[in-house]
Amino acid sequence: MRGLVVLLISKAAGPSKSSEDSLQHDMVSGIYASQRNLAEITELIHTAFLVHRGIVNIGELKTCDGPIKDMQFGNKMAILSGDFLLANACTGLADLKNTKVVELVSSAIGDLVQGIYYENSFLPEKNTFTDDIGIANWMEHIFLSHGSLLAKSCQAAMELAKHDSEVQSMAFQYGKHMSLSYKLNADLQPFINGKYSGSSFSLNSAPVVLHQDSIGREAWMQQIKEWSISGKNMRQQDRDSKSNTIENYG
Repeated sequence: MRGLVVLLISKAAGPSKSSEDSLQHDMVSGIYASQRNLAEITELIHTAFLVHRGIVNIGELKTCDGPIKDMQFGNKMAILSGDFLLANACTGLADLKNTKVVELVSSAIGDLVQGIYYENSFLPEKNTFTDDIGIANWMEHIFLSHGSLLAKSCQAAMELAKHDSEVQSMAFQYGKHMSLSYKLNADLQPFINGKYSGSSFSLNSAPVVLHQDSIGREAWMQQIKEWSISGKNMRQQDRDSKSNTIENYG
């Protein structure tokens, strides 16, 4: 999706008014070859981080998860594969021969690393409440881990077409807000149309964070405690009901 968005915004913006006529022959369907290369680089970087995220925590494995040696081998392959994709992306980035584009995409890679670190830091541990991050911090974390790459790639596409800073800023905001809206939609899915029926959701998801901001931290924690106790009671009732059924028909 990210590469496609870069191509679409490049085609929508077209060449800048200040671009030289000699560059027009490099365009195919309103998109420069360098912008196509940038779209491929963006997708490579995103895929590399997805592969890296597939690394398994060996310490949390159970006997039913399979042999430890297989998991260790899989981790090594994930690291090497992700590094290979990143190396190819960096090579393609250098071939663009545009220092500003290199700076933008390189900073996006740094943002991705920082965003993943934040995600791991703010994951609630067992039997503990999530940290009070607030909606402002939520937006910052999501931008780093999901929005920065797309936003800065859209801005870089405008730089390659020689657009001015105003157009580049608009492209940046477009990519940023598209990423945030995509994440918001994903966070809303467990709650839409009353479909939520016990499926898991993150206490750091947007609806939960907004609810916490609206009612206050203390009231929110009290609601979570009440919901936890209610959930335990319902699970116990369900186990008792199944046990009685087995006794009656066993």
